[in-house]
Amino acid sequence: MSFQHGVASGDPTQDRVVIWTRITPSAPGGQVAYTWRIDPVDRRAGGARSGSGVTGPERDYTAKVDVTGLEPGRAYTFGFEAAGVTSPMGRTRTLPAGATEDVVLAVASCSLYPNGYFNVYRAIADLPRVDAVLHLGDYIYEYGGPGSYGMDSPVAGERPHDPPREIVTLDDYRRRHAQYKSDPDAQAAHARAPWIVAWDDHETANNSFLNGAENHDPAKEGDWTARKAVALRAYYEWMPIRDPKPGQGLAEASMRSFRFGDLAALVMIETRLTARDEQLELERDLPMVDGKPDVAAFRAKLNDPSRRMMDDAQEAWIRSELQASVRAGHAWQVLGNEVVMGRVVAPTREALKPEEAARLRPEALRRLEQREKAAALGLPVALDMWDGYPVARERFYGLLREAGARPIVLAGDSHSFWANELSDDAGRLVACEFGTSAVTSPGAGEVAEGLDWGELIARASPEVRYNNQSDRGFILLTLTRREARADMIAVSTITAKPFRSRVVKRFRVTPQGAGVSKLSEA
Repeated sequence: MSFQHGVASGDPTQDRVVIWTRITPSAPGGQVAYTWRIDPVDRRAGGARSGSGVTGPERDYTAKVDVTGLEPGRAYTFGFEAAGVTSPMGRTRTLPAGATEDVVLAVASCSLYPNGYFNVYRAIADLPRVDAVLHLGDYIYEYGGPGSYGMDSPVAGERPHDPPREIVTLDDYRRRHAQYKSDPDAQAAHARAPWIVAWDDHETANNSFLNGAENHDPAKEGDWTARKAVALRAYYEWMPIRDPKPGQGLAEASMRSFRFGDLAALVMIETRLTARDEQLELERDLPMVDGKPDVAAFRAKLNDPSRRMMDDAQEAWIRSELQASVRAGHAWQVLGNEVVMGRVVAPTREALKPEEAARLRPEALRRLEQREKAAALGLPVALDMWDGYPVARERFYGLLREAGARPIVLAGDSHSFWANELSDDAGRLVACEFGTSAVTSPGAGEVAEGLDWGELIARASPEVRYNNQSDRGFILLTLTRREARADMIAVSTITAKPFRSRVVKRFRVTPQGAGVSKLSEA
């Protein structure tokens, strides 16, 4: 009997938190009994909780306990025991109640196991303070095998995916989660603080949507609904997320909110598997008429009001959560969101400075040519992001305005840092957005060296104040009633140990009436 995958906690509220582990049995096949215990760090009398449970192959020997009866804003240690073997110890904390001076959140996304060491997770584990970790998706990747995504990394030979193929079955997804949880740096970050998680696409398959995915072939990989179901089942088994209530769907249960005292509300939204329509593609959906692209026809598809990222029920729930937060007097409404919301304009060669043009390498030129085709037609290039669903985005902005919210949008997925000022179709500032870079997944600055892609995108995109396509890292978001500060923290390498961490950029935003200020560098 052993605990090979560490411990984790998540989904904290003022009086409860989920604690998690996985028990590796000596002889698989039977049931395993365990005990658990959670103790206040301050050791004041009272507050300890303990209990027991049983796990087995029906949930891949994972153990998850929703511990209740805890006190607000209190730090705890926790652990498990099975057959006389004790798990590593984790640390967690409940959310504060009442007057709250500040909140510190680490925001991460996109951990591709073969592409590098999880130094970013280690940097999060080593933070002097972090109240919760927000992981905005792509915690695992579904790819696998020789030549697959990330396998050209210098460390891929020692970190190949398990199983060594694309994952499709329940056993496949379980093995992949187990591999990621076996990483010592991931274990350290999970043991450091409670996590609040969201999936993006790679927890199921690349560029997923309600009824399919770019990386799903029904002829070879079976029914999409079945694959999605087993992927989410493994996700709920292996992640420290609160299980669905009776009668609640797996995807719908991911929509939840958190209250950080009187300071902020965090609303976690789902934009992949409950309602999203299939992404448009220029190559497939841009018709040609007399040898010329019919841009008007493509724009009609893009701006079709029926195209959705979220369904009516989720939008109504978000409206209710925002309005409740504003009524409660919270300074901030934070949106945990998977993909970049800002309007991103592709750069063109004409916009390059002479010294930039001189540095163009073949791969960089190829990527630039791909993107400037869309730019030349006045079309968005990143159609899997909110740019591909402009009517749904405008409807979402309407929810923010209607509530009188002071929104901070957080985004993952893009493998780059972002500081964006989000405006509606009328040009009114409605929110600021901070996008986190990846834990290990490659950015455009690595894939096509020779240009500062982030600088080019920021120059071309009026909403983008800053974009960094080269560094891997995370955001440390500090909230007070006076300001929200986003420290963009990068690690020096993901292909070696040891490493160093540094703040590459820092932005701040302040409350401004029923809204937010523009961004300023801090």
